[in-house]
This record gives sequence, C-alpha cells and structure tokens, in this order.
Amino acid sequence: MNPWPNSGDESELLTVPDGWKEPAFSKEDNPRGLLEESSFATLFPKYREAYLKECWPLVQKALNEHHINATLDLIEGSMTVCTTKKTFDPYIIIRARDLIKLLARSVSFEQAVRILQDDVACDIIKIGSLVRNKERFVKRRQRLIGPKGSTLKALELLTNCYIMVQGNTVSAIGPFSGLKEVRKVVLDTMKNIHPIYNIKTLMIKRELAKDSELRSQSWERFLPQFKHKNVNKRKEPKKKTVKKEYTPFPPPQPESQIDKELASGEYFLKASQKKRQKMEAIKAKQAEALSKRQEERNKAFIPPKEKPVVKPKEASTENKIDVAAIKEKVKKAKNKKLGALSAEEVKLKMETDEKKKKKKK
Repeated sequence: MNPWPNSGDESELLTVPDGWKEPAFSKEDNPRGLLEESSFATLFPKYREAYLKECWPLVQKALNEHHINATLDLIEGSMTVCTTKKTFDPYIIIRARDLIKLLARSVSFEQAVRILQDDVACDIIKIGSLVRNKERFVKRRQRLIGPKGSTLKALELLTNCYIMVQGNTVSAIGPFSGLKEVRKVVLDTMKNIHPIYNIKTLMIKRELAKDSELRSQSWERFLPQFKHKNVNKRKEPKKKTVKKEYTPFPPPQPESQIDKELASGEYFLKASQKKRQKMEAIKAKQAEALSKRQEERNKAFIPPKEKPVVKPKEASTENKIDVAAIKEKVKKAKNKKLGALSAEEVKLKMETDEKKKKKKK
C-alpha cells in the first residue's frame, strides 16, 4: 500500500526541490534549554596571538547571539567555548568549536564566522603525513595553490568554498557537496595527481548539471579518463642471471683421476713405466718451449727488406743550365755600386767635411 496516496510518482519524493531550505532551529523548538554544560578548547600558534587578541571582541559578540561563552587564554595559548543556561540549539556548540579551530588555522574572522550558519560546513584536511619527503611535500602543496594562487581560485569558484592552505592543513568552508570535491582534489594532489585534471572534471560536471535531462543519467561517458604517462620503470640489473630449465635428474658426476687413468689405460701400467711417461711429457714440453724461445731470439738477426733502388731521371734539354748567362750576371753585379765606398770617394768626402768645419769657425 502506498503511504503517500496523493503523490503521483515516487521518484519525485527522492529529489529535493530547487530553492528548498530547512527551517531554522528556534527557541520554540527547545524551550527548556540544555541539561548539561558542554565545552571545547583548542590551542593556537604563537604567531596568531596578535590577530586573535584584536578580533576576539567580534568573536564574543557573534557567539553571544547564540548564548555561547568564549574565553581567550594568552598564557596557555588556548581558546575555549562553552554553553550557558540560555543556549537552546544543541548543535551550536559544535559550530563554535569549528569556529575556534578555523581561527587557529589562520582563517580570517570574516570567513570563519560563516560556519555559524546552518547551510555552511567546514573541513580541515591534514596533509602533513601524506608525503614523507619534505621537499616533495612543499612542491605538491605549492602545486595546489598554483601560480599566484590561480589554481586555488579556480577550485574555489567551482566548489563555492573558501579554501585556506596553511602549514600541514587545508581548511575549507562552504556547502557539503563542495567540501567533498575539495577533499578529493587535495588528497589527489598529495598523491601526485595534478589538480588541473580534477578542475577540468568539475567544469564538465557543472555544465552537465545545468541540463535537466542528464541529471538522472550516468556521466561516465562525458568525463575525461586520464592515464599516467610518466611511469617510472624498475631499474634492471646489469648482470642478469638466466635460470636453467628445471630437470628432475641430477647432473652427471664428474670423472675421478682413477676413471681418467682407466680410460687412457695408464692405470694398468707399472710404476716405472708411469714415471718414464711423465719424464717424456716433461721433456716434450721443455723442447717446445726451447724452440719458441730460439725463434724469438733469431728474429733480431733477420735482415729487413730493402726498398727498390729508384734510377735518377735524365736531365731534359729544356732544363739545362746556361753557364754563359750566369757569368754575365756576375760581372754586372761587380760593376754595380755596393754599400762600401771606393778609396777616391772616401778622400773627397773627408775634404768636403773639413771645409764645412772651417766655415762654421
């Protein structure tokens, strides 16, 4: 029997209508308040002390609206939230706990205070223990942020979440569906899967969600399937040991000295005959070594091969030397004035020099 006789189709009951919101929890829903007092505390790092001290009055004001007390202990470095007698919402203490956690993880007050709303949730993802190597961890965390924060901004726009990467954690604030996607992208990035692949998938999903016909269908055929290309192959050893084929029979036993002597017939010889054979073998080896040594010595006395004698070519009639012409050239050279002066020229030069000196005096 159908419990909802007025409803037309059961599939309509499983889908949430667009724009539907759960009614807010009011004091009329819980007029008597809470029976026990609940409290949560969290520590914060030293560098957050100045900011928390500055914005703490705003935190107290926001929590007092929900009847939650908040205390800041600067000596211990902790924040505490606890319920009061006027608190009527039992879940608001959990939201207040998330608020102080986000403030401790370097999230600004303007973003962290959104957690007190009913349709907003938060997720603090711990990434410090996912990668062992420190340098590799820093590179992958930077890959999540992207150049000038572009990758993180794209992820925020696609998931409608505020994301804060700080130290060993990633804090996200937004709707539940968006937080699920953020966690998947962050964990995949730490597993060395680039965030751009997940961002591309999210963009396709957002376009498919706009089509009313495709909402009830599987989207597997539209989503891209990325494969790992840079697979590190196992290094092969230099020396490879080739395994022999397995045989159930053991290898043949090697022959002993007696077996070898029996095969050659030496076993049946007398001791004197064996001794004679050994001496003959030794003498044969010595004679062979002596002949080799003698050959090497005789190599030095072998004369080298002489080159064939080349006969000089007869002087051609064209290249004959003209002796008469050479004699004429020598005579002309003797008649020419060389560097040294003759005796008469030297006397004339000396007389002219003396005349010049007398004129000067």
